[in-house]
Amino acid sequence: MKQLKLTILFLIINFGGLAIGNWLMQNGPMTDWYLNLNKAPWTPQGWVFGVAWTLIMICFSIYLGKLFTEENTQKIKLIFLLQFILNVSWNFIFFNQHLVLLALINITLLTSLLFYYFFKLSNKVKNYKYLLLPYMIWLCIATSLNLYILIYN
Repeated sequence: MKQLKLTILFLIINFGGLAIGNWLMQNGPMTDWYLNLNKAPWTPQGWVFGVAWTLIMICFSIYLGKLFTEENTQKIKLIFLLQFILNVSWNFIFFNQHLVLLALINITLLTSLLFYYFFKLSNKVKNYKYLLLPYMIWLCIATSLNLYILIYN
């Protein structure tokens, strides 16, 4: 029951974070700035982002529910908070401020943090760590898209 309650809490927090990030980018993908960028040939269609982030946050919330049930330490809370801040702030840095290099640093740190979750924080939740794979894969793709924009614009 505790795990279910934590999973629901993380669903609320994580989808709330997506909503905040969406609000911070202020229609960024539809602005002239973004539309006129040279984008990577593997840039997904717009609808893919919504589907991907929905799947990612469901999987991540289930993982966090289990992780926090098994090991609710100050360290894990701080790492989650850092992940949350990096995830939400990328939208503002990239779409709102157009700071492509800083956004690349941000998303690289976020990606590294997810790999840290997978390899270092999942000892007590071994089977659940595979729920991180959609997030990790998506961040690798997103990092490559950000890097492409930095190089070719």
